Parts: sequence; structure tokens; C-alpha cells
Amino acid sequence: MDMKIGLHLRQKQQLVMTPKLQQALKLLQMPAIELQQMLKQEIMENPLLEEVEEYEEIVEESEEQADASADGDAPAAQETPAAGEESAEEPVQATSEGGEAGDERVDWDEYFNDGFDIGSSGAEEEHKEEFFEKVPVAKRSFTDQLMGQLRIATDDPKMLTIGDYLIGSLDESGYLTCDLEEVANTFGVSVEDVDHVLELIQGFDPPGVGARNLQECLLLQLKYRGQDDSIAAAIIRDHFDEFKQKKYVDIARKLRISTQDVQDQCKLISTLDPKPGLEVVAEDPKYVIPDLIVETVDGKYVVYLNDRNIPRLRVSQHYHDELMREVRDGDSEAREFINARLKSAKWLIQTIEQRRRTMVKVMECIVRMQRDFFDKGTAFLKPLTLQQVASEINMHESTVSRVTTNKYVQTPRGVFELKFFFSSSLGTQDGGEVSAKSAKDKIRRIIEAETDRTPLSDQKIADMLKKDGLNIARRTVAKYREQLNILPARMRKQY
Repeated sequence: MDMKIGLHLRQKQQLVMTPKLQQALKLLQMPAIELQQMLKQEIMENPLLEEVEEYEEIVEESEEQADASADGDAPAAQETPAAGEESAEEPVQATSEGGEAGDERVDWDEYFNDGFDIGSSGAEEEHKEEFFEKVPVAKRSFTDQLMGQLRIATDDPKMLTIGDYLIGSLDESGYLTCDLEEVANTFGVSVEDVDHVLELIQGFDPPGVGARNLQECLLLQLKYRGQDDSIAAAIIRDHFDEFKQKKYVDIARKLRISTQDVQDQCKLISTLDPKPGLEVVAEDPKYVIPDLIVETVDGKYVVYLNDRNIPRLRVSQHYHDELMREVRDGDSEAREFINARLKSAKWLIQTIEQRRRTMVKVMECIVRMQRDFFDKGTAFLKPLTLQQVASEINMHESTVSRVTTNKYVQTPRGVFELKFFFSSSLGTQDGGEVSAKSAKDKIRRIIEAETDRTPLSDQKIADMLKKDGLNIARRTVAKYREQLNILPARMRKQY
């Protein structure tokens, strides 16, 4: 084979991801909080971008209403959109980001109505709200709390040094992750000295901290309660494997007690904390801020964006005119810089507006296709794919995927991730299809209704679902049960 260097012409089609297209796709996938931070950063970097203040939006809306009322005596019914189609788009249009601030004077008397007249009822009925800034509370770390207890328990420098090393070797659950012999070799002491310091740490709060495994952790907590000689302690100490597998009959036979007594002791053990360290190091709960809101208005579902905290952007015409005036007779580089910033600002505003419309359009399609869910609940959730939504609204499947990724919607039935509404399908005996999430909900309801003494096996659950017309195999029931974090029938049995 001859190898040589040469030039060849070849034609091919290729999709090039320009920087603007990449940014548009990135904006489409951003949740509301990240988008808010990104837009604030853009305002700082682009001098031609400015944020529309809330009072300016109110002024503009009041002026538009005043102009509309002054145009004529047109019937209100002609100006009001139909609730079924235009109501979902109305919030988006009301928050258009491309508008520019007007310089017209505001009729404040008309704006405030008669609420501030002396002696009027409006002033008495005015609702005043007070907003307080949430001040973060300083918290001591898990290590600092244990070290504080260690300094109170002993003042021996050697024990403090070993204890500092052991406390630093605890994981977030409170378990010791190092070997005592390695610690003894590190400090040149005996294993007994290290074990003595460890016993001291194991007596600290929270109970169970410093354990080397789950069995020791549970025993330490029973010792803290004064139950180290109880039947529960004997079960953990001598029959831990049977306890994990819930073999209550075997434990009862070995301890020569009734199965009911074993079950009562196991209920006592279930009140212990298997990860005591998380009680201290647990972070504050992270609340979900929905990106979309679905509400019921006159029996119809209306979709709009939850974007009150997202900055409304516009091009600063005043700043643009000033800069252009300064560089009109100046160098071309400054003029090119301003033109580039101006194009970037306009493109960003248009992209944000398109993102908002796309998200509302996708959610409206989901509401139409999952109407039974919004009316009746999870049991009526239909199988749905991204391709079905994309075909319905004439968009690409990847666009729908970006819209529904890491975004949440607030509905009359709770807050859900948008991916919740998409699931695979299961066949029914009449030739129809049901959602996999609907099947999971039915399995959960069947298990909740069973008796504790005679729990239903996976096969019995599958047979019950088949009687209801749902074709499902036993292994599928087992898979869904595990996804619901429900134990098998043998471990659910109560005596």
C-alpha cells in the first residue's frame, strides 16, 4: 500500500454548533435558580443590559390599561382571550423582556385610587407585609463537637492527640474508618491505650458514635439506654445475622422465647439510629423551587412560569445613545465593541423569551395528554414518551428532553419533576396500555391493604393485577416493589 501526502476536495453536510446556539441550548436546560444567577452575571458584564425594576413594570402596565380604556368603547369581550387557549400564553406576554422604558409621566392619583384618602376604608384594609432577611446560623462541625467533649473528658496531652486522630478518622455516619493497630504504630503506643481512648469517645454524644460496624453501633446505643443486658442486646450480640434476615422463628427457638417477644424486641431495636453521625452533620433541607405552575381556573388548567425572581432584561437605550455619541467620531474598535454588545443583549433577550414560551408550550402539551392524572390522580397516569410530546408540538425530541430535565412543576396534586410524567407502558388484556408508574401505585396500594400476618407474595400480587386486566409478570412486580423500597413478603410478615 502506497502512503503519500495529497490534497483532496470533498463535500459533506455538517451541523456546526455556534457559540450562540450552544448558549441557547444551555439556557433552555437551566433551572430557574441557575438562570437567575446567569442573568445577573450577564447584567454585570454587558453595559447595554439593564434590569427592569418591579415598579417600572407596574407603571407600564397601568399606562397600557389607561391607553386601552381611552381608545374607545370597545366591548370587553372582544379584548378578553378565550380561557382555553390564550390563558396559558397570557402570563408570558405580560412579562415580555424586550420592552423599553417610556419617559411618560405617571398619573399617581389614578394608580393609587382612593386608598390613601383620609378616613377611607382602603387604608384600614391595606395589608402590610414585613420581610426579614434570613440570617444564617453558625454551626459547629461534627469534629468540633466531639473534640469539645474530649477536652472536657480528659486533659492528658497524649490522649488528646490520639483522640484527635480517631475523631478525624470518623466518617459522616460516625463510624471509625481506621485500624487501631495502625494508630498505635503511628503514635508509638500500645493498642490498649488507643482502645482506651476509643472507649472514651464511644461514650460521647450522639450515642453510637465511634463504632467500627453496625452491630457495635447498636450495642453502644442500647448500653447508653441501660439495656446492655436485655434480650434486644442478646439478639444483636449473638444472633445478628438472623436479625438482619428477619428470621424471628429461629431466634425465638435459640433464645427459648416466643416469636411475639422476639418481634417486640426487634421493634425496639428499630428505634435505634444506624447512622448517628448524620444527626449532627446533616445539612439544611434543600427546597425545590418549581419552574412552572399549573393552576385550575374556571375548571381549566392554566400553565405559567414561576419566574418572578428572574430579572427582566431590556436594552439600555440611554446608555447606548451616550456611548454611540462618544465613539461616533472616535476609533472603530470602540464602535465595534458597542455593536457587538448590543447584538449580544438583543439576542439574549430574544433567547430568554423563546425559552419561556417553549417551556410553557411543552407543559401545556403534558397537561393535555395527562389530563386524567390532574383530574383523578397517579393511578390514571398514562404512558408517555418524549417523542410523543415532540411530535405533538412540532419540536425535536432533544429540545423536549432539555426542557424537562432538572425542572419541577407545581400542580394542584403536588410538586413533581417533569420527568415524572414520562414512563413506559404495560399491556392490558383489552389491548390498551397503562403507565408503569400507575402499576407501581397499584402495587403499593395492594401491599398497604394486606394483613400483617399473611402478606402477599409477588406472584399473588401479579395474579391480582391480572384479574384487574393488567398483564404483568412476577419478576416485574418484584422489580417495582424493590423500586418502591418495600420488603418481600417473608420480611413483611408480623407474628
